[in-house]
Order: sequence, then structure tokens, then C-alpha cells
Amino acid sequence: MKIAALQMVSSCSPEDNLERARRLIARAAAEGAQLVALPENFAFMGHDDRDKLALAEALGQGPAQQMLSEAAREHGVWLIGGSIAVATEDPERVGNTTLVYDPAGERVARYDKIHLFRFEEHTPTGSRLYDEALVLRAGATPTAVEVRLDDGAWRVGLSICYDLRFPELYRQLMVPPCDLIVVPSAFTWPTGHAHWELLLRARAVENQCYVMAPAQGGRHENGRRTWGHTLIADPWGELLAVHEEGEGLVCAELSRARLAEVRAKLPALAHRRLG
Repeated sequence: MKIAALQMVSSCSPEDNLERARRLIARAAAEGAQLVALPENFAFMGHDDRDKLALAEALGQGPAQQMLSEAAREHGVWLIGGSIAVATEDPERVGNTTLVYDPAGERVARYDKIHLFRFEEHTPTGSRLYDEALVLRAGATPTAVEVRLDDGAWRVGLSICYDLRFPELYRQLMVPPCDLIVVPSAFTWPTGHAHWELLLRARAVENQCYVMAPAQGGRHENGRRTWGHTLIADPWGELLAVHEEGEGLVCAELSRARLAEVRAKLPALAHRRLG
């Protein structure tokens, strides 16, 4: 299976972001990708976290979901919609939600980010507090989706950004084992510089599966700088592709033989005794 992870530098304009996402999806499909994933908050990066409240979409409605469905159907790909703000019954809270579409454009899975980011960023020009719990409602359900292709089914585990720091989530996703874990993200520059690659490769190694991490990467209209470095790693933790900064994409072929080889020569998943 050929996969593509897309990197964006999303702005405060949903219309512009959706058009940029469309173009990247089309480019990935043209390069032969069968599964395509967008980054966290691909449709909107506002000046303030509360800005997303007014743009939250009801499940099954809205321009971001329409674009995802149309693009999946037009290009005949499985499409993982990074994350968008989905409305809840609380007008002061939204879900940070991944939606997955099949090649017919049908929504087949939903995952709401479980772990909510909080971080104090200090720079020479000032400080900034990130606190997603002020606006987001945390999810509670680990979610995997079965991607069905001509060569059979691939089990894909879903997660979002800050989830990456909580290995217990991925252990739950590995029952039964996933073939691929997807981590759409918008890591801050300092946390990404320190921990991004380290954590992603660790998740690949300990779970003996592929990891794909589509990211926001660059300087945004709202003044924020995200780390980028969209990447794909194999089950041994080897980096297959990286796109460091700016809009772009990376592609890689997933191999069932490689999964089997790693799990056979070091059967760590079978050796688990806790959890």
C-alpha cells in the first residue's frame, strides 16, 4: 500500500486552506497514494483558540467535511481528514476530530482527540500559553479503522498530536495489532524540536508498525510557528521519508513482508506481560 502524509501551513482562511488541501490530495493521488492523510487543524488556524467555536461543523455537514468526501471520491483514495472542529452539545466546547472517508466518499470512522495539550512557551519576545481544555472537549474512545484494498485489509490506528506522548493509547490500539498508526499534528516549534522524531520513532519501534505523521510546518498567519517534519517511519523505527518545513508531502510504500520480518525476528508484541 502506498501512503502519503501531507504538510500544510494553514491560515485563518478556511476557504484558502480547503483549496490548498484539495491540491495536495490531488498531487498525492497522482503519485499513486492509496491512503492520504492531512494534518491537525488543516482547515483553520485562528488567532485565538476560541475562533474555532464559530466554525465548528455539525457531524455530516459543513465545507470541510464536504471537501473531504468529494476529494476521496474524486481520486478514489482512503482519506484521513487530519482534524477539524466538530460541534458538541456544549456551545463552549468542540471536538478536535479526525474523520476517515473511503474511496466512495463515505465517512467510515471518527476519532476525537483524547489528550488535550497544555504548554507554556517562552521566547525572547514574550510568552504564550496553550491550553486546549479551554475550548476542546476530550474524546474517550481509542479508534482504529480497517482500510480495505485489493491486497487485503490494513488496520490503521488513529491519534492526534499530543496523544503521541501517551503510549498506553497505542497499546490499546494494538489489540489486535495495527499495521499503521497515524498522528496528524500541529506540534509547536520548541516541543517538536525536542521530541517529535524521538516520540514517533519510539511508537513505531514499541508497536512494531508503520507510523505516519502529517503535520503543520511553518510560520502561520496568526504568528504561531509549527515544527513540521512530516514523516513516515517503518516498524524498525527507520525513517522512510521526511518533509521538514513548508507545504508539501511525503510518500512511502508499506510492506506486509517488512511487518512480518520485524515481528518475527524480535517478537516483542508476543512477549508482553502487562496490560
